[in-house]
Amino acid sequence: MMRELNAKRAGAPKGTAKQIVIFVHGYGADGADLLGLAGPLAPHLPDTAFYAPDAPDPSSANPAGFQWFPIPWIDDSSEEEAAEGLVASAEDLDAFITRVLNDEGLEADRLALVGFSQGTMMSLHVAPRREDQIAGIAGFSGRLVAPERLPTEALSFPPILLLHGDQDDVVPYPSMDEAERDLTAAGFSVATYTMEGTPHGIAPDGLGQALAFLQDVFGID
Repeated sequence: MMRELNAKRAGAPKGTAKQIVIFVHGYGADGADLLGLAGPLAPHLPDTAFYAPDAPDPSSANPAGFQWFPIPWIDDSSEEEAAEGLVASAEDLDAFITRVLNDEGLEADRLALVGFSQGTMMSLHVAPRREDQIAGIAGFSGRLVAPERLPTEALSFPPILLLHGDQDDVVPYPSMDEAERDLTAAGFSVATYTMEGTPHGIAPDGLGQALAFLQDVFGID
């Protein structure tokens, strides 16, 4: 059963936005964890609405936060539970994207996803399986889930920017190159950026790269 995601919104007043950024948070966090990025981004992305939904399930590892799907090596869940959680949350996030577009009165090519960690995994899984191609995906510190399925399941091919800290001890840094390889093989245009000396997080230089990417895909000078 599809679940309606709770979300916070910032940026352009309702009905005036010309583009939308949806932040997709990581495991054990919540939407507010990333919505703070709207502050430094908004002056450079005028007329943008920023959304930050909470994942649908309480986190097994952090009861104060949320998860898109369980992670076996962290919360002792099974691989089957993780796979089922991904499928269910993918439907929820897909429906949320559609609802936001309808609420703002914009087409998919005016919406971009910015994911972190598990949020990047979700973004890379959901957006390519939508028929209506979004403007782009900026994914921090994540990986590509089930890459073998993408060539037969992808319906659209938004441009992608992957960013990763080379000192990440949560999602290994080589995950970025692996995702780039598999996404490129499936027909996607992919750029990558290394946040040098950065652990599992978003460094200022990485955020600057993501901003430039968003300005580019939205056609903002």
